[in-house]
Amino acid sequence: MTYAIKEVAEKTGLSIYTLRFYDKQGLLPFVSRDSSGYRAFTEGDLHLLKTICCLKNTGMKIADIRQYIGYVMAGPTSIPQRQALLHAHRQAIARQQALIQTNLKEVDRKLALYDAPNAADLVDQELAFAKAEKIANHLPNPFN
Repeated sequence: MTYAIKEVAEKTGLSIYTLRFYDKQGLLPFVSRDSSGYRAFTEGDLHLLKTICCLKNTGMKIADIRQYIGYVMAGPTSIPQRQALLHAHRQAIARQQALIQTNLKEVDRKLALYDAPNAADLVDQELAFAKAEKIANHLPNPFN
């Protein structure tokens, strides 16, 4: 069974424009065309498209996704290159995840401060501490 681009857009949540953009960027060389020249997606194409979306959603650059798809199209001999590319990408995702976790803790700390019954007093204390620190270090006071 094959799917038209509109059906693929509905199944994936991607716009038709995005699918065409991906094709023009060389990310969909595996998609064939029907006798009228329209893209004809198969179930296998949808699986590769899911991988492309995963890589894009996790911050992989289009050029690197294109390289990955090139490795896929090269067949099993490119497994070591695929592994290297995906291992490097996984490490980048893990670093980003750690940074997000650290930032989430800071947001949670601030929310706890603002959700406290004495939030106004705590905010005043925080501001007073920052002002005092500026004075102690002989720095210009931006709070004046």
